[in-house]
Amino acid sequence: MNDWRNVLIAVDDTPTSENAITYTADIIGKLEAAQVCLLHIYPEPPPGYYSSGKSLDDYRREKEEKAAGFIKRAKDILLQSGITRQSIITMFHMADHATISQAILDIQTEGGYGTVIVGKRGVSKAEEFLFGSISSALVHHSKDCTVWVVG
Repeated sequence: MNDWRNVLIAVDDTPTSENAITYTADIIGKLEAAQVCLLHIYPEPPPGYYSSGKSLDDYRREKEEKAAGFIKRAKDILLQSGITRQSIITMFHMADHATISQAILDIQTEGGYGTVIVGKRGVSKAEEFLFGSISSALVHHSKDCTVWVVG
């Protein structure tokens, strides 16, 4: 089992994601040994993206610039709770030929994260019906870690 204090928080620009960050900060804010990775996963470019003359680098830059604001807010919440700047890393990753949940689990495994934290719903009801819930997939497919799903 991986060290539970090595925490991976999958974040996006939703209220439930911010709830997950605040909840995590309240729980582990004073824990000296905690290491936190704020992870934002974004999907592959939509069909036709490249026909406008843009490149994969353009797409990544657009997605990461858009995510920078809510990643900064998340980091600020963690810092205010007592987690040190040195204990927080940020990561942006494209779900390349994988679902968002599978990309999160791949990074969890590679990084040896013992705790994965997500907001309860980062997708609409229609998307959940069509593609499934990210949090549900994490709960059902995770190994060697604890998954916190925060509403």
